[in-house]
Amino acid sequence: MKEQRNLWIAIAVSVVILVGFQFLFPHKPDPQVREAQVREQLDTNSTAPKPSSSTQTPSAPGGKTAAPVANRDDALASSPRIEINTPRVQGSIRLVGGLIDDIQLQGYRETEDPNSPLIHVLNPAGSDDAYFGEFGWVAADGAGDIALPGNDTRWQADSDTLTPEKPVTLSWDNGQGLTFTRTISIDENYMFSVKQSVKNDSGKEVSLYPYGLISRRGLPHTSGYYILHEGPVGVIDGSLKEISYKDLMEDDGAVSKKSTGGWVGITDKYWLVALAPANDESLTARFSHHTVNNTDKFQADYLGAARTIASGASATSESHMFAGAKEYNLLDAYADKYDIKLLDRAIDFGWFWFLTIPFFQILQWINHVIGNFGLSILAFTVLVKAVMFPLANKSYKSMSGMKKLQPQMTKIREQFADDRQRQQQEIMGLYKREKINPASGCLPIVVQIPVFFALYKVLFVNIEMRHAPFFGWIQDLSAPDPTTLFNLFGLISWTPPHMLMIGVWPLIMGITMFLQQKLNPAPADPTQAKIMMFLPLIFTFMLAKFPAGLVIYWAWNNTLSILQQRYIMYRMGSNDPRLRAAKRGYGKK
Repeated sequence: MKEQRNLWIAIAVSVVILVGFQFLFPHKPDPQVREAQVREQLDTNSTAPKPSSSTQTPSAPGGKTAAPVANRDDALASSPRIEINTPRVQGSIRLVGGLIDDIQLQGYRETEDPNSPLIHVLNPAGSDDAYFGEFGWVAADGAGDIALPGNDTRWQADSDTLTPEKPVTLSWDNGQGLTFTRTISIDENYMFSVKQSVKNDSGKEVSLYPYGLISRRGLPHTSGYYILHEGPVGVIDGSLKEISYKDLMEDDGAVSKKSTGGWVGITDKYWLVALAPANDESLTARFSHHTVNNTDKFQADYLGAARTIASGASATSESHMFAGAKEYNLLDAYADKYDIKLLDRAIDFGWFWFLTIPFFQILQWINHVIGNFGLSILAFTVLVKAVMFPLANKSYKSMSGMKKLQPQMTKIREQFADDRQRQQQEIMGLYKREKINPASGCLPIVVQIPVFFALYKVLFVNIEMRHAPFFGWIQDLSAPDPTTLFNLFGLISWTPPHMLMIGVWPLIMGITMFLQQKLNPAPADPTQAKIMMFLPLIFTFMLAKFPAGLVIYWAWNNTLSILQQRYIMYRMGSNDPRLRAAKRGYGKK
């Protein structure tokens, strides 16, 4: 009875793995969500707040923009611009509104083709997929008659080019005694620094709230994986917040919370746009969604504490804006340099972050030495196997011992076929005499589950794996194997359905899994044995959609496990005739 229970435990573990993997596959978005992606006109009405009482804190504006135009080029040409020119960023700042709305990344392209277009992180206001950062001031209650800079304000600039060595200062006079200036600088990577100032010569005291916002028009295309967060994200009051587009779209909802410091933004799989005010700033962070003319508008913003400015005095507000690739080392460095808590967690490391981050760092170090991420994965697998060797060695010995005892166990079952209790007692006595724990054979699988998921996260979410080649047909380790058995790996001019895209590496993985399974003791129950026999086939189809780097890891890991098991069986004197013959031949030398 206990032996069957152990077998069922092994099957249950496999089922858990299978069910868990189902959550890794893309789900079909709701049709209503798809309909929301239809390109329609952007709202042209201001959504700036009008507080109703002196005790009410205003909200950040809603990102008013010009009416949408046909394409990106027309939107860029609709306003004078300041060119952005850095080693890693090219783009421009819109002088009407002072919006940072045109960012392209040097070094990142849409496909592996070196001639494909550069990645566009931000898109100009007025385009049908506008995505921009905005800064400004909101008036307190009773100051609604004060003219404040908005998205239709024409700023004056002291330069027509922004470089890491040369900041740009924008200025605007409201004609009521207030002079606004905004100094924008950028480093050699993806971090903007924005310093806003207000000089009050109006002859009366004014109170203003600084704000920053990120506005995104339209529901963006996402990877559709449950284990990957794409959408509004931030660290509010010291804790990471991840909010899905779907949650915000329900009832045109908004999520807001008070915080001291922190950051808010919107993340894609590999790209991030985030705002980080000063770490001692008391603020209200908010994520919101509005539907205007059947068009979705998502926004992440913060509203800082009020600045009361006496006549003849000035007030300032400083913040940072990240717009670029989610490179772990860079985000981690920014978190330290500007004291932006958990900025590196914009990369969705998942529940096993305590494994994912070290795994990535080790892989990165190995790749620095080897120069190929695919080979680095193989080397990393050897390292993991070495660390787990004592546990795996004990488990494989138990499984080899179980395989060796199969004839005796069969004899006991036949001898006590009508007495199940006596049968179990004899089998347990056999285990005890041979010092074998039948449950320990499951340990390698159990231990590998968090390792598998952690490495999956490394390969799936870290941009360092994007477009990283291996050898031959694998030109992107973060993408599935592009070949398929069902057109004879390209020999037949036919593109099979997506579910039949079973490439070379998934097949190798399936074969190694089958061979490894053959080295383990088969379940006594024929039905159980058939179920286990189909697992390699099921995993072959499932892992065919996984990143090639992960499949290569799994196949290589299986191969090392096979070698380790065969060596242990050889040392233990397995009943396998081939191994006994090999051992006799070895002893004669």
